[in-house]
Amino acid sequence: MDKNNMFTKMNTMFNSYRLKPYYEKVKRIKEIQMNNWSDSEIKGHAEELKFRALNGTPLTELLLEAAALVDEVVWRFMKIRLFDVQWVAGMALCEGNLVEMQTGEGKTLSAVLPAYLNALQGKGAHVFTFNEYLAHRDAEWMGPIYQFLGLTVGCIQEGQRMAEKKAAYDADITYLTAKQACFDYLKDSLVYDQRNKVQRPLHFVLVDESDSILIDEARVPLVIAGEMGESRVDFYDMTRIVNQLVQGIDYDTDDNKRNVYVTDEGVEKVEALLECDNLYELEHHDKLTELHCALHAEALLKRNVHYIVRNGAVQLIDEFTGRIADQRHWPDGLQAAVEAKEGLTIQSSGKILGSMTLQHFLSLYEKICGMTATAQSSADEFRDTYALDLIVIPPNKPCRRVDFPHTIFTHLEAKRNAIINEIMSVHQMKRPILVGTASVEESNQLAADLMSKGILCNVLNAENDQKEAEIIARAGVMGAVTVSTNMAGRGVDILLGGGDPEEYKRVTKLGGLYVLGTNLHGSLRVDNQLRGRAGRQGDPGSSRFMISLEDDFLLTFGLKEELPKEYQTLHQEGPLKDPKIQSVINHIQLVIDGQNYEIKKTLNRYADLLEQQRSILFQKRSDVLCNILKPTILESRVPELHEQLCRALGKDKVDETEKYVLLVQIDKCWADYLDYVAYIKEGIHLESLSHKNPLDEYNRLIIQAFESLEEKIETAVVDIFFSMDVDQGEFDLHVPELKVPSATWTYIINDRFFQNRVNLF
Repeated sequence: MDKNNMFTKMNTMFNSYRLKPYYEKVKRIKEIQMNNWSDSEIKGHAEELKFRALNGTPLTELLLEAAALVDEVVWRFMKIRLFDVQWVAGMALCEGNLVEMQTGEGKTLSAVLPAYLNALQGKGAHVFTFNEYLAHRDAEWMGPIYQFLGLTVGCIQEGQRMAEKKAAYDADITYLTAKQACFDYLKDSLVYDQRNKVQRPLHFVLVDESDSILIDEARVPLVIAGEMGESRVDFYDMTRIVNQLVQGIDYDTDDNKRNVYVTDEGVEKVEALLECDNLYELEHHDKLTELHCALHAEALLKRNVHYIVRNGAVQLIDEFTGRIADQRHWPDGLQAAVEAKEGLTIQSSGKILGSMTLQHFLSLYEKICGMTATAQSSADEFRDTYALDLIVIPPNKPCRRVDFPHTIFTHLEAKRNAIINEIMSVHQMKRPILVGTASVEESNQLAADLMSKGILCNVLNAENDQKEAEIIARAGVMGAVTVSTNMAGRGVDILLGGGDPEEYKRVTKLGGLYVLGTNLHGSLRVDNQLRGRAGRQGDPGSSRFMISLEDDFLLTFGLKEELPKEYQTLHQEGPLKDPKIQSVINHIQLVIDGQNYEIKKTLNRYADLLEQQRSILFQKRSDVLCNILKPTILESRVPELHEQLCRALGKDKVDETEKYVLLVQIDKCWADYLDYVAYIKEGIHLESLSHKNPLDEYNRLIIQAFESLEEKIETAVVDIFFSMDVDQGEFDLHVPELKVPSATWTYIINDRFFQNRVNLF
């Protein structure tokens, strides 16, 4: 037995050992008979459990009774008895674990027990879904169960008024997206009246699609901004200059196409076009930044791969899901450069008032648990980052899906022809097939190729993601051909036969859903998510990836250098048979997974210190807002002025005004500080040229700047009081220093631009 198989066997044995106590508890749950109880008896017992929880009874002592209540109420409302594995998953979640359940195994119902049990304490329980559609669906679906058990249910949706949002957060159980919860937290951190906060203290959260939310999305900064203004630089002019540069002569990219750099010849050409002597002089810093952004947009960002243009705007494509990344921007200069490249109106920008990553936001919850279909390959990352132990839940019925080895071709054309022939062959049998592609461009091209062969197909990509649920619902019917970009986080099962029992039988006889991947992804999890669309709940199914040695993914990460020499120039129509190539490709994926993990850890190191500083400052702000901490800046720094104002206006009025002025200045100084940090972060990679550690230099600079922040805030408060007029016994607050944004908005920064520039250590 090789080491990998031995390691897998040991993991399986350890997982079975951990599951054993849960199965014993399942037996005890089934012994609690409530089927003869009346509705009022059920409700009465639910009230009793709630009373005991509110009065300090540990939730572990209430677990079995809570599970029995949930079991009975689910049966009365839905005529469903949960499988043993669903109870096992629910109990593992109650203990704060991460559970892996295969697609179609009923994660939504498994989440009811932990959400219900943790909501009994009256502190609120949040359930994070991947998107708003799923939040609304699950709240509607599970709501009657919770309400029958005496709990209230809320759902957060985009565009809700403050009162609606506050009511939803005040509910016992709230369904929402992680991003919306974080945005609302950032908004709450900027209010000037604590009654305008919508969130309660963060108590318990269950994260669905944990791999997408806790890993893929977790390090991306979420931003709240205000005070819109015009873009400060002319990116149209710089785009015109970049269009005159020649790749390979004036600029080039590194082997992995992560970075673009200007050659000496390119610098001379740009200097001539800009009519400046030395582009690297300090006075031309803005122009140099423009050039880097415009080059990045031209050389590294591709339309219909990294973004689409829709309704006159650039919309980013999420690399993990293939759908539009809602409210996602690149950093300000790069966003403007792409808009200029596409000839669009450059959107006005705003000052960042606050920023936070999902990872740091999630750390604010007292208790966290999660569930997903693909976690094993990232188990170490979940444990290291969130202290979440992985428990693999076996399927209720054994998985019958057949996962074929990769079919590997020497070149793209041979792969493309083989894919079309394979689809035609499967479609001729009327067997449903789902084809997973790497980009909008590829999915549209494949659909056009199939159309030319007389095969109609449904296309699911970022250009038509509004039709997602409808397209997925039809993907399992007889003869269906569905071409999709990534299937991660779709949240909707593909039902064989579309839910029709007779058609289900016919599809199963054909072998179930056939999943065909046309490209590998940098993350093995994402490939497994595509495979997992077939073989739902013991259904038959199969999966296969057809790839070529010319695929962008493999070229970018150095496949040619890893291949035996005889394959480096080989060109044949049929697939390669040598298992060594499969081993090389598997190795590349593992290496890339490792590289991405290290990059994320490094990016987190850049974010960790900033988050610690934010936490310190905004805890003080919260204490001032809630009157826990009384400002004494005037009294301690300018006692004469303080005494004079108190005599003229009364101490209460002075204290109230000083509190407001301090809150405004904390926000303004923090926003200025974030500007400074962004400036440092943009250029910190250059420190490696002088043999300095970029991270150490970054930390040194922002620690130094933060140490002076409190002094700046207090000085600003004093200066404002010296400059404010007093009219008829009132302070005149209409001074420029006290102007606050009339409107704020939120968005997400796609920080791959910074990721690409980081020299790791």
